[in-house]
Amino acid sequence: MKIDKTNIFDLVYQVVRLIPKGRVTTYGAIAHCIGLKSGARVVGYAMSAAHQVPDLPAHRVVNSQGLLTGKHHFGSPDRMQQLLEEEGLVIENNKILNFKDSFWDPATAITY
Repeated sequence: MKIDKTNIFDLVYQVVRLIPKGRVTTYGAIAHCIGLKSGARVVGYAMSAAHQVPDLPAHRVVNSQGLLTGKHHFGSPDRMQQLLEEEGLVIENNKILNFKDSFWDPATAITY
């Protein structure tokens, strides 16, 4: 898979669009992939603004522990969980069970 380098938010969104259905990645993994050392917070800012971006599977981005920390951006408190469960993930107490098995690492999946 290839991505084009543009501005940081666009880079984040390009990576998020590549996350396969039924898989998740983290803010930190996206930051690492686009060359932002310690940039998880910047990725979080981009994801906070993602409600304006059409067709972005933002529900596939979670924190480093597999917690659904961005769920408040989905309109209803359960919407992020519903979207992930529709893709086959199992969520318990706002956390993805078997997180390591569903983790997608963009740094190894994307080529430039």
